[in-house]
Amino acid sequence: MAETAFNPIRFASDVGKEFGAEVRRRVHDYFKSNNISKTGDYRIWLKAIILPLIYLIPFAIILTGWFSSNLLVFYSLWLIMGVGLAGCGLSLMHDFCHGSASKKKSVNFFFGELIMSLSAGSATNWKIQHNVLHHTYTNIDGYDEDIDPGGLMRFSPNQPKKAFYRYQIFYAWFLYGLLTLYWATTKDFSFLRKYNKKGLLKTQNTTYRKEVTKLIFQKIVYYSLFIALPIIILDVAWWHVVLGWASMHFLTGLILSCIFQLAHVMPSTEFPLPDENSELESDQIVHQMLTTANFAPTNRLLSWYVGGLNYQIEHHLFPNICHVHYRELSKIVKATAEEFKLPYHSEPTFFGALVSHGKMLRQLSSF
Repeated sequence: MAETAFNPIRFASDVGKEFGAEVRRRVHDYFKSNNISKTGDYRIWLKAIILPLIYLIPFAIILTGWFSSNLLVFYSLWLIMGVGLAGCGLSLMHDFCHGSASKKKSVNFFFGELIMSLSAGSATNWKIQHNVLHHTYTNIDGYDEDIDPGGLMRFSPNQPKKAFYRYQIFYAWFLYGLLTLYWATTKDFSFLRKYNKKGLLKTQNTTYRKEVTKLIFQKIVYYSLFIALPIIILDVAWWHVVLGWASMHFLTGLILSCIFQLAHVMPSTEFPLPDENSELESDQIVHQMLTTANFAPTNRLLSWYVGGLNYQIEHHLFPNICHVHYRELSKIVKATAEEFKLPYHSEPTFFGALVSHGKMLRQLSSF
């Protein structure tokens, strides 16, 4: 899309509306009959203790200098931080930035900003790219930036073909690992400019000047803490610190990318395009059923770590409900979809979903 004023797509309000009304009614009845809140409970607050510790304790150990001479342990600690950081993003930041973790907006805002700052990212950019564009225009080329890898890969059959895409099945995994490194360096500044030109910063009730100022401050604090401080106090070559930090982000980016790509760039999902009047033939909730997939629904450990995002269908239908409820909601959504003869895409295992995603990458690379 050119960096001009944003042109929204209209969804057909009368196609599939019965399913949307019914599934919303059943989900509402579930919460009402069980007298539970749609926001988070003790489970997400328990994660709010465990996952940041997996991220920060290894860093504290690094700063002690105990293992500066043992590079195997030194780099392993950075990689453990990467696992913790990815978990914080998937299980905590995601819910806070959706406003679903707490009933209090101030709590959601504070923790969303805090976790994004600890990963060198902009919460405002993330909310626009994810909450506004991805959730509204899922798998629509030119709108959903999650399927726009900047011409380096082909994630949609509606995107142009290039000869080197035939190798994307091999190099995609390396590029996936660069995700949060890109966030931590240049992406936020370029995306703020783009969103400002499109008028999308208004959706977050903020201004370009305010966000740039905040972003510069966040980056200074982040780099001072996670790169400058270890270089200053540790008896280790500076480039080991930089490589350790980069390896942490590479693992984080790889984990995050795999989780999100398995939800949408799959052989079972659709990639619809609007007509000449910028309208789609289905309503928004049916659109989510067509473009989204679940995976590994019985893997409780994986589900805990990824913040229920193996239940992407439930998340896309109810993004303002905390992920701790998705397992139970999936029973309702699946049964309702079957009644209305709508697809409910789900891969039984994580490995099987990875293989299917790989097949999709190969399929999109063929001529």
